[in-house]
Amino acid sequence: MVQTTKHRYIVRDDQILSSEPIIEGTRTPVRAIVELWRQSLLSDEIPSHLPHLTLAQVFDALSYYSDHQVEINAYIESNRIPDELIDPLVKEK
Repeated sequence: MVQTTKHRYIVRDDQILSSEPIIEGTRTPVRAIVELWRQSLLSDEIPSHLPHLTLAQVFDALSYYSDHQVEINAYIESNRIPDELIDPLVKEK
């Protein structure tokens, strides 16, 4: 079942990512946008990395994050790959 939020483009869907907040009509979680933004990408650069998203969707995801930082940070942490599982050659880049 799709649940709307107070944010225009953000929904939760029981069938997608266990109801983690996503961009409506996609499987893209809010955390994916936040992680790109944290990597110093400007908001208006994010759609070039996720071309299926509009700038309005990106801004709404960042707005959602601003209102729900603890929740989204928990999703980011729970999906983080532990350092010991990352190949040393990948870490060097």
